[in-house]
Amino acid sequence: MTLSEEKKLIKIADELSSPFNKASNELFIILAAGHGKRIKSHTSKMLHKIWGKPTVERVYNSRVKGANTIVVVGIKAGEVMRTLGKQENTKYVIQTKQNGTGHAVQEALNKIKRNEKFERVYVLPGDVGLIDKETVKTFRNKFIKSDSDMMVLTGIYNGNPADNTYGRIIRVKDTDEHGISNGKNKGKVIQIMEAKDINLLKDKSIYKVKFNGNYQIFTKEELINCREYNSGIYAFDFTKLKSLIGTIKSQNVQKEIYITDLIEIFNKNNFGVRAVSPKDQTTIMGFNNKSVLKEMENIARKKVYAQLKDIIEIEDHDDFFIEDSVVGDILKMDKQNIPLDIKIGKGVFIGKGVKLNYNTGLKRDVYICGNVLFGKNVAVYPNVSLTTFEKQKMLIEDNVQIFDGDIIKGKVKIGKGCNIESRVNITGSDEHPVNIGTRVLIKGSSYIYGCNIADNVTIIHSVLINKKIKKKGASIKFYIPEAEGVEDIGS
Repeated sequence: MTLSEEKKLIKIADELSSPFNKASNELFIILAAGHGKRIKSHTSKMLHKIWGKPTVERVYNSRVKGANTIVVVGIKAGEVMRTLGKQENTKYVIQTKQNGTGHAVQEALNKIKRNEKFERVYVLPGDVGLIDKETVKTFRNKFIKSDSDMMVLTGIYNGNPADNTYGRIIRVKDTDEHGISNGKNKGKVIQIMEAKDINLLKDKSIYKVKFNGNYQIFTKEELINCREYNSGIYAFDFTKLKSLIGTIKSQNVQKEIYITDLIEIFNKNNFGVRAVSPKDQTTIMGFNNKSVLKEMENIARKKVYAQLKDIIEIEDHDDFFIEDSVVGDILKMDKQNIPLDIKIGKGVFIGKGVKLNYNTGLKRDVYICGNVLFGKNVAVYPNVSLTTFEKQKMLIEDNVQIFDGDIIKGKVKIGKGCNIESRVNITGSDEHPVNIGTRVLIKGSSYIYGCNIADNVTIIHSVLINKKIKKKGASIKFYIPEAEGVEDIGS
């Protein structure tokens, strides 16, 4: 990164950062500086999407409401910052040199002003795109209620232990090497031991590690069969973290500063380190390659299907997309205890901003994205596309039918009881919206742009641009405007 590039990024970071919430005593640090070489993509690892949202956005949204946040960015920092945008109680920090997770936390803490004080700090990697509010909230509550100064959120490996390449969580045993009870220290975390280091141990050898003046003894087999691994999610006492973060050494092959080294440092200072594991193990999944990313996408889809399967009909549980906010709206509607009768066909895509209604039927491969508002009893047939730009609104009133292959986009209102038959294209702009009255029939390869159409009108095989059809019940057939530029067409 050149000096000029760094200055540009710092300027963007300053513009998008906002003041901290003085009422909150908690800080979240999101590590979003990684490049993810193994993902083999020009897109930043943090911007790869899981169920329609960049993974870093999903991590950001899992935080405790109102908490202060520092997002550490590095590779493609500008793209990551612009994606998250300006958020309340949030600051951005540039990690100009990728020097490890511990260094990233150091950079974040250096951003804190002297008058900004916190009690607790939570560190989350930006690639755990299945993390949710419930998991973070539970982890936070367990840390607050514990006697620990540092806590690690851990995963439980379900496969063959010999195939586990994750770093193992080594805990204090019930008794030390002399068989004396470890008392209140039982279960505390001693260290994270990498799989490669375990494999280097001789068979039937004993691994001894000192804790609180006494040795804890483990066999190689015990270490291999330990299924608990590090997720990269941590909680810290703020004061203790700030005082010790600068003591991490880069004494490793990569010459980088790792946050995991804080476990040993905390223990040496007689600060307690504990670990807990979430109920839903999938929430702590991270990814380094495309296959795991795809697996996470499938898990997200299954979770959405599990939420909706007894509320609406989904034709194919492996082939649909319903954006999170739309899922939330459906769940709220269900609480009214009125049958929704919403049917979602195979391959349907429902994006952000869409508002479904009772007895909405969406056939196969329908694509809907933007502020599209449905009335009741609307049927949309296969391969229809309904889209708006960000500030536009499309209103489809009650009892409307939209047939195969229609393309409707922009600022459009379709009145009650309309039939928009196959091969129709309707477009409304901000300056020239489309307003279609009630019980209108449009059919036969028609194109409508910027028109106002009265009730009960029939339009067949026509191209209407910026027209007003004021007469109710009018019938327009085969209307084609005069061609322009005919003189430029040669034989």
